[in-house]
Formats: sequence, structure tokens, C-alpha cells
Amino acid sequence: MTAGGSASMEDGEGKGGLRAALGGLTTRGRSFLAAGIAAAICAYVLGQGDLLRVGLLLSVLPLVCVTVLLRTRYRVAGTRRLSPSRVPAGTEARVHLRMENVSRLPTGLLMLQDRVPYVLGPRPRFVLDRVEAGGRREVSYRVRSDLRGRYPLGPLQLRLSDPFGMCELTRSFSAYDTLVVVPRTQPLPPVRLSGEASGYGEGRQRSLALAGEDDVIPRGYRHGDDLRRVHWRSTARYGELMVRREEQPQRARCTVLLDTRRIAYQGTGPDSPFEWAVSGAASALVHMLERGFAVRLLTDDGSSVPGEGEGGFAGSTQESAGLMMDTLAVVDHSDGGGLSRAYDVLRGGNEGLLVAFLGDLDDEQTAVAARMRQRSGGAVAFVLDSAAWMHGSASDAALTASEERLRLLRESGWTAVAVGPGADLAQLWQQAGQQSSVTQSALSGGAPGGTTGFTGGWS
Repeated sequence: MTAGGSASMEDGEGKGGLRAALGGLTTRGRSFLAAGIAAAICAYVLGQGDLLRVGLLLSVLPLVCVTVLLRTRYRVAGTRRLSPSRVPAGTEARVHLRMENVSRLPTGLLMLQDRVPYVLGPRPRFVLDRVEAGGRREVSYRVRSDLRGRYPLGPLQLRLSDPFGMCELTRSFSAYDTLVVVPRTQPLPPVRLSGEASGYGEGRQRSLALAGEDDVIPRGYRHGDDLRRVHWRSTARYGELMVRREEQPQRARCTVLLDTRRIAYQGTGPDSPFEWAVSGAASALVHMLERGFAVRLLTDDGSSVPGEGEGGFAGSTQESAGLMMDTLAVVDHSDGGGLSRAYDVLRGGNEGLLVAFLGDLDDEQTAVAARMRQRSGGAVAFVLDSAAWMHGSASDAALTASEERLRLLRESGWTAVAVGPGADLAQLWQQAGQQSSVTQSALSGGAPGGTTGFTGGWS
């Protein structure tokens, strides 16, 4: 990612004039001016001509420096490059700055300063020695944030000083960049996630490659294509080898539901339960995209990241993954009190595998979540207990209520897993796969109406 701009120092009068330049006098310049004026007054009172000449010299020197610096025609161009422009929380990114003197005169001493938010670290400052005409200088600094978000970098500020250090003038570039800090992701094991309750799963969506009728529109021949698929009529028409298209395989779908309700979480900061849920959703998105699923990110208020597929599902492209991660970088609490809007989105039909990261649930929201399972081919819920996260443990009454809600979710067909303080998502993911496999085996062995549930991964 590259952004640049140019700062022109050709026309000092247009940028504040002499008054602004006098405001740029350094402590040394102000001291010389004050000493000169004092010496001139004393010379007038005492009638000392030599002292008057000294006072005039001390007073004129900073004014001459101001005038020369103000009228110096410098043109300096700067560019900024982020490497990379999207980083996980807690990971460093490097910012590269390049300054180029595009004028015909060498510059004096340059002081470079870039504006960065406080959360990214101290404001970087650099001192550049004389830059020859057409010359360039490159510097870099590192930024790091433990908090996800979008952080502006810039604009770049340039301070020009005279050789005597009497005056400094500041010019600002207009361009700025944005550093995106996305949630941390964790590699997840390839386990089999399937529906628990009978009658809900429709089976894993089948790949239809090499099955069905050919598409009417042929395509160009690619290396490795079966020559038996050559479409000779189109080949004669277009003058190049054309082959018949085959029906494309249907991709399995996965919806990742993130509960962002403000009342469902307690605490703030990188180690809060809400940040764990956001990080878990990001890990699940990346995991399912890597395994070829069409994935959709959905929040409790019913909003989802637009995807290129039907129903907002996005394929495993870098652009789609980046768009969803950018959304998670800035996702915040919602003021809504329920999951009904998310249920309205999901009740349109079978949406494949559903992976939900839920905060505290009351009886009403537990019932809404239970109904979501009826529209899904398979469902896994990671339920957080904010009180346990805040206090390290929960009371007996809270534990009983939490276990009761988990039981209700499991009876409705969810693979429900409780998330304790600082839990490891990879272990919980493995636990969900084992729990799903055990229940599915029991259903296949003798439960009436048992079916093979939707597969959400490969073992």
C-alpha cells in the first residue's frame, strides 16, 4: 500500500507570511533578537556607538534567517508505504517513508515527523541532513497495536531549519494511510462438525462435477482438458480449440454468527470475552474458507458482509476474506437486545453449517437460538459466560442456569460448548467435533428417523 504527496516551500508568503515565519523562531532566535534589542536600547541610553552596532547585528541575524528561509524555494515530495497494510492484533507493521528533493537547490536540515494514533506507539521523528538536488532519503519505523481497529497514519509533517538554528518552518503533506489491525486468528484442527438432532440435516452438499448436462457456452481449451470434450463446431467458428463446459460443483455453505449485543458481555480490553468472541469468529471464517466453503459473516442485528455469491456467501478469495476481516476489525457492540433479526435472516431456508459465538443468554434468547437450529444443516455454538470471565468463577446458581441453557440448545440440535475464561479455541473446536461425532453415532445406530448430518469439515 503506497500513498504520497508533495509539500511545496516555494511560496512562504502564501502560507502565513512573515508573521507565521516569526512565530517559527526557535529559542535561540528569540534570544538573539531580545539581546539585540536590549543592546540597542542600552547603546542609545549610554551613547555607545559600538554597542549599538553589536545590538543591530544580534537583531538582524534572526530576521535575515527568517527571510531567507521564508523565500527559499524548496519542493520536497514524500511517499509512505505500509508493510503490510493489514496485520493481526499484537503484530508489528513497518512504515517506510521516502523523501525526495525535486527542486534544483539542496535543502538544509530537515526534521521529519509522522502523525500516528497514541495506541500505535510514540510519534516517530527523524532528522535528515542536507538533501542534494534530486536526492532522496528513506527512513522507516514500526507500529504495533493490541487493539483491533482502523488507524490513520499521517499527514506527514516536515520542518525546515536554517543553518544557524534561528528559525523552523513546518509544512504538512496532505496524504495519509490507514493501518487495519484485524483480530487474532488461531489455526483450528480439521474435525467433522455435524448436526446432532435427527431430521434436520440434509447431508453434505454434493459435488456435481462430471455430472449433469453440459453448459451451452463452451470455453477455451486449457492444458490438461480431456480432448473428448472438444466442441468442434465452436472450434471452427472461433478459430481456436474450444471445449464444452462441465457443470460446476456446488460449494458447501457456512454461516458464522457473531453475537455483538452489549448486554451479553462484560468487561473491555484485549482479554475481554467480547474480544475472544470476535477472535473466534475470525478464526472460524479463515478455517472454513481454507477448506473451500462459501462463508457468510452474520451479526445479531441481521447485518452481513456482502459477498459475491447468492445470499451474501463469499468464496475463498483473498478479497472476500480481507473484506470480512476488515469488518471484524471495527465491529463493535450493538444496542439491540435480542437475536431475532439474525433468526429472520436464517429462517429463509437451509443455510448449511452454522457456527455461532454467543454471549450471555437469557431464557428468551435461548429459545430464539434454539429455533435457528431448525433452519440449519448443522449448528455449533460457543457460549461465553461473562460473569465467569470477570470473576474467574461463577456462582452455583449461575452455573446451574448456564448448564440448563446449554442443555436446551443441545436438545434442539446444537452442538453447544461452554467457553470458560481464557479458553483455547482449538481445543474447544476439537471438543465440538468429538461431541458431534458421538451424538451422530448414537443417532445413526438406533435413533428413529436418524440421518447423516451436515459435514462442516474433514477429518
